[in-house]
Amino acid sequence: MNQFNRTAYDARALDTSVDAGLRSFMLGVYNKMGLGLLVTAAIAYVVGTVTPVTQLVFGTPLLYVVQFGPIALLFGSMFFMRNPSPTGASLLYWAVVSLIGAGMGVWVMMAAGGIPAETIQGSLSITFGTIAQAFVITSAAFFGLSLLGYTTKMNLQPLQTFLFMGIIGVLVIGLINTFFVQSSGLMWLIQFAILGLMAGVVAWQTQNLKIMYHEIAGDQRSMAVATTFGALNLYIAFINMFQVILMLLGNRE
Repeated sequence: MNQFNRTAYDARALDTSVDAGLRSFMLGVYNKMGLGLLVTAAIAYVVGTVTPVTQLVFGTPLLYVVQFGPIALLFGSMFFMRNPSPTGASLLYWAVVSLIGAGMGVWVMMAAGGIPAETIQGSLSITFGTIAQAFVITSAAFFGLSLLGYTTKMNLQPLQTFLFMGIIGVLVIGLINTFFVQSSGLMWLIQFAILGLMAGVVAWQTQNLKIMYHEIAGDQRSMAVATTFGALNLYIAFINMFQVILMLLGNRE
């Protein structure tokens, strides 16, 4: 997966004009991402409300596939998809979307059944109103951050290494806190760190896609792959932001 591939850039690349081809390319990224969010919502609703499906996903070893499958696919793609085809990139994207959608069925199940979840920070309750509110807030934040990345003349590309190392660090600290420390204060810090890092990813990746377009324009195969990976990167950032905001808005006891 090319989430943090280094892209060549220079002052000219950062000052490229917006043309019809670029608009079409970015629209393709956003359309695919939006469709991925719709599929995620549909799968989450089915998993969270249809009892046999809920039992299949959360009551069998399939749960581990849903929990760890997206991470395995994303990291595996870094090593096994060095030169991905449009078909391979699409298969990866929809596999990740489907697994994340199934995993997010837990939020729908909590909202539909009024079932609280026990977390390090205490008992967490979610309603459909909370889910809708979190989605609106996330969408507004995503739009603003992506617009910033699209229009700014500031070079955001040096953020790449910082964002990558920050995400790895947060993952490691999160695992340590979950299994060993179990500190509610540290969990709050982790959640805000995730929000900050994902905000950076949205702005950086949007600018990166704009630069990438001017490097591969005319190469239809590369354009198709870039559109899919761009949608995947932005989708993952959106989902992470949404889940953190949802947890922050949820009722705690």
